[in-house]
Amino acid sequence: MDGPASRRLPPLNALRAFEAAARHGSLVHAAAELHVTHGAVSRQVRQLEAHLGLALFERRNRAIFLTRQGSELLVACSEALARLAEAVARLRASEADAPLVLSCEPTIAMRWLIPRLPAFHARFAGRQLHLLAAGGPVDFARDRIDVALRRNDFAWAADCHVERVGPELMGPVCQPALAAQLRPPQRGKAADAPRALHARTRPLAWKQWLAAHPAALRLGPPQHFEHFYLCLQAAGAGLGVALGSAYMVEDDCRDGRLAAPFGFAGDGSEYVLLSPTPIAADARRTALLDWLRDEMAQTRARMAEQGAAVALDRPGVAD
Repeated sequence: MDGPASRRLPPLNALRAFEAAARHGSLVHAAAELHVTHGAVSRQVRQLEAHLGLALFERRNRAIFLTRQGSELLVACSEALARLAEAVARLRASEADAPLVLSCEPTIAMRWLIPRLPAFHARFAGRQLHLLAAGGPVDFARDRIDVALRRNDFAWAADCHVERVGPELMGPVCQPALAAQLRPPQRGKAADAPRALHARTRPLAWKQWLAAHPAALRLGPPQHFEHFYLCLQAAGAGLGVALGSAYMVEDDCRDGRLAAPFGFAGDGSEYVLLSPTPIAADARRTALLDWLRDEMAQTRARMAEQGAAVALDRPGVAD
């Protein structure tokens, strides 16, 4: 609700038009600065004079000159607008330095993002990133989240701003000793085939991979785990073969804890960065997006160097 002081003030647009005209000594130049017409500035100034009940300019031969009252008002307007500009600049600077809150799916957060955060801080010294582990739909306001890294396996709000980060790449992973024993299906050999480790959070993953590679792998009975992270841990413990994301198993493959005997292929899904506001309008969001894209591209390149085939053109359907 307006207070007594604000009710005594003339319209702020009129004050702004007056200040620009007085500073330039020209209605035409003021109109160009404010991106309005000459007539609009003239009307604003006349409305201000009518509101105050006094003349602010003398008009002579199509030129304008400040009256004594106009000169006094110009000083007050200039000081007030300067203070407003300084306050806005401070607010924008504090927003640019504020921590960015990123919500990230738990498995990729633990197995890929967190080990790479030192690289983020080295690249963006002084920029703060707060990480929350969560998956699925996002309520930015309720959870006080700025951005969310998700796989595009759910529907988000129509007004959500979305930027692609990188494709999901999936392939069977297991202990290296077990990988050496894997061979195509053979009749009468199912009893000694390794277990297929399933994650309930990605229930269609094995079905899709086997449909695309029907003669590649012989699997024994399934074993189910509640979460993708647990499924990958079980593969590392030698319990069987899991379908793993190239991003989530890069470090394990590099260090010899896991092997990917069939490489990785796109499954039709991808990772995206979600935001309630335009990402390009915020330097913090833009920096994070660029870094995430770079890191995922580097992961794909390193996996290829390790000899794990990375194919992006194989058709798939997001689960």
